[in-house]
Amino acid sequence: MATILSLPGKKPIWGNNCFFAPNATIVGEVTMGDDCSIWFNAVIRGDVHFIKMGNRVNVQDGAIIHCTYQKHPTQIGNHVSIGHQAMIHGCTIHDDVLIGMGAIVMDECVIHSNSIIAAGAVVLEGTIVEAGTIYAGVPAKKVKDISPEHISGEINRIANNYVTYAGWYQAAIDESGTQP
Repeated sequence: MATILSLPGKKPIWGNNCFFAPNATIVGEVTMGDDCSIWFNAVIRGDVHFIKMGNRVNVQDGAIIHCTYQKHPTQIGNHVSIGHQAMIHGCTIHDDVLIGMGAIVMDECVIHSNSIIAAGAVVLEGTIVEAGTIYAGVPAKKVKDISPEHISGEINRIANNYVTYAGWYQAAIDESGTQP
């Protein structure tokens, strides 16, 4: 069963049809919308500030979402995919964004809609990522604009696929009776 912990005055809240892997951890002031999925070994820790996530957000295996004590919450829009082992900290991510595997997005960053942060990229503190772009590298810089086909073919496809995957896993858990 996923570890879901409340702290004084801070309780995780989620919408309909959410899936939490058996070893996912969700702590404190975390709010998420409908059709979200939190995968194996992912940690979402709203202990020192709030974390708000929209609908159809998937936080893949080993990813970490945190914030900065009393300074920088983390806000994530709708249709966002956070890749395996990515780290999201005290930033704002708008709708329809793909954060690649192992990417790091630091405090006070703003990732605008229809953007991709490439795998392994490090988005330094305070960086503003333009809408409709791909940022890559260390430190992350704009490498190109995204075509509408790439938005539907990658960003939307991955977000939609994770809703499907979550359904498979939830059905398996329901069948085995290992998680309420």
